[in-house]
Amino acid sequence: MTPTRLSARGLTAGYRDRAVLDNIDLEVKPAGITAIVGANACGKSTLLRSLSRLLAPQRGQVLLDGHDLHRLPARRLAQRLGLLPQAPLAPEGITVLELVSRGRHPHQGMFQRWSRDDDDAVSEALEATDTAGLAERVLEELSGGQRQRVWIAMALAQRTDVLLLDEPTTYLDIHHQVEVLDLLEDLNRQRGTTIVMVLHELNLAARYADELIAMAAGKVYSSGPASEVMTTTMVREVFGLDSHVFADPVSGRPMMVPLGRQDRRPHSQARAVHKDRRSTVPDTEASSS
Repeated sequence: MTPTRLSARGLTAGYRDRAVLDNIDLEVKPAGITAIVGANACGKSTLLRSLSRLLAPQRGQVLLDGHDLHRLPARRLAQRLGLLPQAPLAPEGITVLELVSRGRHPHQGMFQRWSRDDDDAVSEALEATDTAGLAERVLEELSGGQRQRVWIAMALAQRTDVLLLDEPTTYLDIHHQVEVLDLLEDLNRQRGTTIVMVLHELNLAARYADELIAMAAGKVYSSGPASEVMTTTMVREVFGLDSHVFADPVSGRPMMVPLGRQDRRPHSQARAVHKDRRSTVPDTEASSS
């Protein structure tokens, strides 16, 4: 099956009269994982909202397999493109099972009843996100991290060709961040799902994404494989941060180490500062003797 293609042509979008995105052209890698990175307020979430049809372009187009996204019937679009927004809302009192089952609504026609395929999709999504044990719990009773995994389960149950996620690791500790990204990587590798996600953690983005889109001031600063995009120049110009970038010893992907003020001092001064810091640490052996 040919992978679904998602692209933008001359995309300018924003809110009311204020443009946040400025004449963006991009092609999302079909059947790949793409991470959108950038500083706060650079337009990452606005771009994702535009790619999902939540936000209409002021100029330009978003295309799904060459068709204008805003001209596609809503049900047809929902069967092919799923979205997990940054702050999703749910009805009060809804259970985890009820919420995840809503991911199957685009596949329910006027005369089509709930099927075995729907049951399987919901069960697999619950198991994949480690939320099966929470199925009968009410959503608002859960912790932030548990709720986030439930929302991801709903998006997985939708079983779309393209899945857009706005900061899917929000509220998660590092263990569950890696677990969720492993899950999305499995979804991509096993089903060929095209995944586009906004991530704040640069090193996780570089480790899991096939391609990065680095944004600055509403424009695409650079895009391509992580090895080409993740550079000290990009980190400085997009994030205003000095850094070292080198190969991750585990994955071989680029890894960024930020430099603080002390790290940017001349070498002799930095050594003196670190020596002073060490001299303030109590000698545990001496104090115990």
